[in-house]
Amino acid sequence: MVSKPKNNKTALVIEDERILVRVIETKLEKVGFDVVTARTVDQGLSYIEDVGGIDVIWLDHYLPGEKTGLDFVAKLKSPGSKWAKIPIFLVSNTASDSNVRSYLRLGVSKYCVKAEHRLEEIASDIKSFLDDPRK
Repeated sequence: MVSKPKNNKTALVIEDERILVRVIETKLEKVGFDVVTARTVDQGLSYIEDVGGIDVIWLDHYLPGEKTGLDFVAKLKSPGSKWAKIPIFLVSNTASDSNVRSYLRLGVSKYCVKAEHRLEEIASDIKSFLDDPRK
């Protein structure tokens, strides 16, 4: 079992590119998050169950394995899910327009295109959202 960090809000980053995960982790830590990382949908779901206390999720669309980020969101945002209120930020370059619409219908808080935003900007945006979710 993984223990939850104690100080700050906790972000779960689900991203398969190892180098990118380290950069995202650094950017989120810089704005005050504790970070837990996963490379697959199943690993992400396992962390949510084992760690608990996840405050926000940074999610890529395409991940290794049979399940995509869309499968992850469908599971988390399903009726009766105890995790349905966790904000999810889809951060990807590869999701199609129809997938983005599906994500938003399922309840993703925001979609960001990696190539159009600096990672620092996205991390700050997530912090601002958690500080005032009405934004």
